[in-house]
Amino acid sequence: QVQLVESGGGLVQAGGSLRLSCAASGRTFSSYAMGWFRQAPGKEREFVTAISWNGGRTYYADSVKGRFTISRDNAKNTLYLQMNSLKPEDTAVYYCAADPAGWGSPMKSEYDYWGQGTQVTVSS
Repeated sequence: QVQLVESGGGLVQAGGSLRLSCAASGRTFSSYAMGWFRQAPGKEREFVTAISWNGGRTYYADSVKGRFTISRDNAKNTLYLQMNSLKPEDTAVYYCAADPAGWGSPMKSEYDYWGQGTQVTVSS
């Protein structure tokens, strides 16, 4: 089992940057693919980005390509999301999730473990 705790959210002006972290417990972190999803008020939870177990593959939603970067440090059991050029439409609760299949997926159903989320608010 994996427990996930996100941090790093906050309030930022449009055009600014934030770095989210997701700390994972358990010795199996390095075998899981990891993903970031987000949910805005009144909307469905949507895929943002994912990374394979070894960091060799990454996937991005079109809406964040070129602005967001996912990375992981398996030695520290930590997942990161660097968010640059933030826009008001990026405002949402951001969740990290773990996919035991290992290769990453944009499908929520592939992820077995979820964090509690961290709020990101981008002001215009």
